[in-house]
Amino acid sequence: MGKQATGKPRFTLAEARERIDAIDRDIQSLIAERANWAQQVGKAKGELKAAVDYYRPEREAQVLRRVVDRNQGPLSDEEIVRLFREIMSACLAQQEPLKIGYLGPEGTFSEQAARKHFGHSSHGLPLGSIEEVFQEVEAGHADFGVVPVENSGQGTIQVTLDMFLTSDLKICGEVELRVHQYLLSRSGHMDEVERVYSHPQSLAQCKSWLRQHLPNVEHVAVSSNAEAARRARKADDAAAIAGETAGVVYGLRVLDGPIEDRSDNTTRFLVLGRELFPPSGNDRTSVLVFIKDQPGALAHVLGPLATHQVTMNRIESRPAHGRKWQYAFFIDIEGHVNDEAVRAALDEMSPYASRVKILGSYPVAVP
Repeated sequence: MGKQATGKPRFTLAEARERIDAIDRDIQSLIAERANWAQQVGKAKGELKAAVDYYRPEREAQVLRRVVDRNQGPLSDEEIVRLFREIMSACLAQQEPLKIGYLGPEGTFSEQAARKHFGHSSHGLPLGSIEEVFQEVEAGHADFGVVPVENSGQGTIQVTLDMFLTSDLKICGEVELRVHQYLLSRSGHMDEVERVYSHPQSLAQCKSWLRQHLPNVEHVAVSSNAEAARRARKADDAAAIAGETAGVVYGLRVLDGPIEDRSDNTTRFLVLGRELFPPSGNDRTSVLVFIKDQPGALAHVLGPLATHQVTMNRIESRPAHGRKWQYAFFIDIEGHVNDEAVRAALDEMSPYASRVKILGSYPVAVP
């Protein structure tokens, strides 16, 4: 491509556009062919009850990893994955759109994470709290749920972990979302701002910026960034910290941004479902371990991981809500519960734990 030795373009503008049109026709034809084959897969599975019965996260992860492996640019891995995710989402929705519960209202980062993982052909269900997302998936009103679990700068979202103490839901996926925070207002004038609404996590993610640029304004914590945007649109002296999507949804102007203190600000979300899925080839397993009240119990619980060369990615303790001073440990490890090494390590934990609960084995997040 490029230019010939004479410096003249190899193709005229008209020729380049004609070639693009031809490629577009080929792409459209191939997408239609893929959709037809997706229908055949559905027929081969027989009469299933609902869209959730057709969805296989391990299969999607395998397809998207191959997309990344084949990618030679110029589009980034993230962009090419997004395109293929939308194609798969549309093909799956031929049966029936998946119903995805997320922490609402419309315009939250949780909605962005849900769209990133399930595509825009899924049907989003904005819900009022993380607890409600668990409840709607448990009741079958939502096929899957998406909830935040940790932020790279501010750590764990404790309410999400606490829900697993009593819930029987399984983790069947994870999403990593690069989070950009913006200061939004109705008036578009920063000197009029007297109070800033946002989720507590977002206020914490922007505390240095707020201290430097708005040192005297009131910080008001609310249930979500979208709720912050909804409140900010009602007054000229209020602003919200939220994503750009929330600004569009609620008709707010961008005063400044991104304003997060860390350039790598990323939130990890979990995908909630009602069953475990087979291995995808690059998986993570989350377990909840209630340890016995005896000397060295935690060391004995973790020992089998080293013995069987299973890598631990994360460990976090929470009050077990059973009796006073009893703790449960949330542990993320590499591999699937069906892997021989993982299964052996978990089995050897049992004598030193009052309970080992498998929260889920799921594909590691694709970019």
